Amino acid sequence: MPAGTATHMTSWLLIEQPAPWPADALNRALAEAFPAGQPDALTARGLRPLLIRRPGRHTRDERAPRTVFVGSGVPGSRWLERLDYAGLATLDLDAVASGRPGHGVPVSGPLLLICTHGTKDMCCAVLGRPLATALAATHPDQAWEVSHVGGHRWAGNLLVVPDGFLHGRLEPAEAQLVAKAAVHGEVEPDKLRGRTSAATPWTQCAEIAVRQHTGLRGVDDVLAAGERPLSPADTDTRVVTVRGGSRHYDVTVRRTGRQSAQSRCSERVTLSGFRTECVEPLPSPA
Repeated sequence: MPAGTATHMTSWLLIEQPAPWPADALNRALAEAFPAGQPDALTARGLRPLLIRRPGRHTRDERAPRTVFVGSGVPGSRWLERLDYAGLATLDLDAVASGRPGHGVPVSGPLLLICTHGTKDMCCAVLGRPLATALAATHPDQAWEVSHVGGHRWAGNLLVVPDGFLHGRLEPAEAQLVAKAAVHGEVEPDKLRGRTSAATPWTQCAEIAVRQHTGLRGVDDVLAAGERPLSPADTDTRVVTVRGGSRHYDVTVRRTGRQSAQSRCSERVTLSGFRTECVEPLPSPA
């Protein structure tokens, strides 16, 4: 299971780049649009710049219109907006990183972003492209290929924006289930890597465990309310308090250490190394 492996992202800058992507394509695109170092400084605050393109054959025509999306995945303040590529020149990246909207035309979403960045890792191309092809057929307005989202060992990876849920090790049929849930404002818990705005892997694992325990599927039906060590001497185990619907649960999650296994391509990989030990319902308030 990939639980607890989602890359931390609280907001996004998605730049359409239809041409083929070399390994440094994102860095080149950012260097063209922003002062040196600005996007890097905001990444620590959860802003994730990514390249996107429509699935299929990729053109090198630099005159083709290009779209930019910005958005926030913070629970209670999720939004997504579209602007023209020319708008990058005046885009307030600090505001995007802070989760403040007002930069373009609101978009209802969700976007279904499938990692196919083969020059970063061939697994992403080999296992991501069939997902992109399948979703382009059923969700043509929402499916996009995306540059590296982290965790090539979990290819094929599918990120839902602005909901902020990252799924991994998907087959095309499983990606269709994720997409179907997302367009109905729900979360498919199987093969869910985690909520990208969650603070830690322990929180990601705990929220997934409560979804599986309760069957709750709404985007904000399950949210962590706090996290603490199990004991001062045990730094690998934490108890995460999670609100699930009208109840609260204490979820004990242990970091078990790295485990190697064969990847879906060819190399040896590291599995998540987190295990949920128990989900304990807390007493309801009197």
